[in-house]
Amino acid sequence: MKTSVFFVALAMLGLVSSCAQLNPHPMDMTTAIREAKTPADHNALARHYEAAADEARVKVKEHKKELGEYETHPYYGKRAQDLKAHCHRLISIYQQAVEANTAMAEIHRKMAADSRQ
Repeated sequence: MKTSVFFVALAMLGLVSSCAQLNPHPMDMTTAIREAKTPADHNALARHYEAAADEARVKVKEHKKELGEYETHPYYGKRAQDLKAHCHRLISIYQQAVEANTAMAEIHRKMAADSRQ
């Protein structure tokens, strides 16, 4: 069971890393994941993923606001379609990052709970 959870976590990490880069990670994620053995280690990883999800949520809100501007102001002319498409794509990317990071946080919370038993 723990092995399959680890591989799911690793696969999700790959998905997250393929998404838009928000900020450089404040920790060496590869080392942190490899060395995570205690509930505290997994809870720290969960907090990291939750913070990354929160950052992505902020980006989603920002791009939705920008999209609203492009949709309500006709003076962008023909470029408006390009700008709106760009916003839609960024919203999608950041929403995927929210979902992936939230899933990773949940997996590490479960791993922390399992390692207590």
